[in-house]
Amino acid sequence: MSPVHHQVPALLLAAGRGERMRPLTDTTPKPLLQVQGQPLLQWHLAALQEAGVEQVVINTAWLGTQIRDAFSSVFGLQRLLEKRKQLSISYSHEGLDFGGALETAGGIARALPLLGPVFWLAAGDVFAPDFVFDRAAVAAFEASDHLAHLWLVPNPAHNPRGDFGLSADGRALNLPADDPAPRYTYSTIALLRAELFALPWCDIPPGNPGGIKAPLAPLLRRAMDNGRVSAQLYTGRWTDVGTPERLAELNTLSLDAP
Repeated sequence: MSPVHHQVPALLLAAGRGERMRPLTDTTPKPLLQVQGQPLLQWHLAALQEAGVEQVVINTAWLGTQIRDAFSSVFGLQRLLEKRKQLSISYSHEGLDFGGALETAGGIARALPLLGPVFWLAAGDVFAPDFVFDRAAVAAFEASDHLAHLWLVPNPAHNPRGDFGLSADGRALNLPADDPAPRYTYSTIALLRAELFALPWCDIPPGNPGGIKAPLAPLLRRAMDNGRVSAQLYTGRWTDVGTPERLAELNTLSLDAP
């Protein structure tokens, strides 16, 4: 009989302005744009509920009240409620608190008091309908000494150089610019430890009370240089919905297409 693993909370990033998606995002936050008949963010919420996650935090800034109004404090698809609980949703309102988004690391640091020592991370503007927020991945990560586990994807046309390398033993690599080794694109999906957002990796005070803006990549690269980040290649459907053209393309595809 296989062991029963527990789940951890999730943070969905939904604070960005979506400049490249204008004019669509002038009146609608990007995570609420419709893909195949439902908001982008709802695809992640449904997958998290399916995986047994019970607590989600959503960070917001641009038009953030629309996101809160759309999902309120609970989420639960009726077809799943017989075997899964509703998701409890909390919000980290960066726009209301600081007048704008805090970038990825700043936003995570701000939301940490609402999360636990280990949590899922995913960007609300990424479409990955096949991704499974797997309990076994949580168990393997918790049993390691890694600060982050990243899902990497083959490089899309808009990011041909990729972001990080991947070693044969599953470590994410911060490759020098002139290193010819293959790089892959960070999918924005990860398992993270809260420890990554404290010294010596990050100097933002706990809870980011001052609203410091900071990107995530420098923290990840620092941890990679110390052998503390693992990764794996994900080859399921994945789209960074960064332009109106990519959104339109997704909405012309059959949902059942491989």
